[in-house]
Amino acid sequence: MRPATSHDVARLAGVSQPTVSRALRDDPRVSQRTRERVREAAAALGYVASRRGRSLSTRTTGQVALVTGQLANPFYSEATKHLHAALTAAGHGVELLTELPDGPPIAAERLLDGAVDGVILTTTALDSRLPRQLAARGLPVVLFNRAVDDDAIDVCESDNAAGGRLVARTLLELGHREIGAIFGPLDTSTGRDRELAFRAVLADGGVALADTRIRRGPFAHAAGHRAFGELLAVARPPSAIFCANDVIALGALNAAAGSGIAVPRDVTVVGFDDIAPAAWELCRLTTVRQDLAAMASATVRLLGERIAAPDLPGRRERIPVRLVRRGSHAAPPR
Repeated sequence: MRPATSHDVARLAGVSQPTVSRALRDDPRVSQRTRERVREAAAALGYVASRRGRSLSTRTTGQVALVTGQLANPFYSEATKHLHAALTAAGHGVELLTELPDGPPIAAERLLDGAVDGVILTTTALDSRLPRQLAARGLPVVLFNRAVDDDAIDVCESDNAAGGRLVARTLLELGHREIGAIFGPLDTSTGRDRELAFRAVLADGGVALADTRIRRGPFAHAAGHRAFGELLAVARPPSAIFCANDVIALGALNAAAGSGIAVPRDVTVVGFDDIAPAAWELCRLTTVRQDLAAMASATVRLLGERIAAPDLPGRRERIPVRLVRRGSHAAPPR
C-alpha cells in the first residue's frame, strides 16, 4: 500500500489540501472543529506530514538548533531537558549540538546551511563572536542563561545580580564578617554579574572581601574542592564561603567532609543554581534557585517572536531568583 498523502486526508475530511496543511500546523485561520476533523482523518489514514514538503511550501524547516556544552554539569542537563520540552510544545523540531569542554566552539558555518529556522545558545562566553555572526547573517538567535555585551542580541537569563545580592545580605544578617568566595570565570556573564553584585553589598555593609579569601576557577567540582582547602588554610580563614554555582559548592562540601570540617557548624557554604543534588540529604545546600522551566519558556517565546519578526530590537529578559534555605548556612562559630 502506498503511504497516505495530504490529498487523501483532504478527501476524507472534506476540505482542501491547503486547509489540511494549515490545520496540521494549528493555523488559527482554520477553525478548531475543522482542525480536529483533519487530525482525525490523518490518524485514520496513518498520514505523517512531510517536513521536506512543509519546508518547500513555507520556506521554513520547523527545526531549531540547541547548542550546549558542559553536559557533565547537572545544570545544563536540566536546562536542556526544559528547553527541549518547551521547543517541542511550541511545535519546533530540535537539533541538539554539543560542544566539548576542551574542544573548538561551534562554527557559524555549521548553523548557516539553511537546516534550522533559529538557534538557542546556552554556554556563550562574553567574548564569543558567534551570536553576532549568526544575527548578521539573518539567522534568529537567542542566548539562554548567559549574555554578551551587545544590545542587539536577544537574551533570557536569571537575575544573577539579584542572586548575588541575596547571598551577601544573608551572610551579613547571619553575622558573618570573615567572608570568602569561590568565584566563576570572568569571561562569563553569570560569573561576572554574581561576583560584582556580591561584592557591592558586602562593601555597602562595611565588609572587605580580602584577596586572601578569594579563589576563582571554572564552574567545576574540582575547582570547588581545591579552592575550599586553600581558603581554610589561610591565616584567617573565612567563616562563610559563597560559591559561584552549585557544582563548585558540591566540590567544597566534599572537601569539607574529607577534612573533618563540619558544615555549617565550622563554616557556611552557599551555592547558586539549585541543581537536583543540592536538595539531597547528603548535601542540603543553601543556594539561589534559578527557575529553569520559566527561563526555557521565555527563551522559546523570544525565539519564536524573532523568527516571525526579524527586525525586532534586541530584548533581554531576566527571570527572578530566590534563596532556598537548607542546611549549609548558620551564624559564624564562636
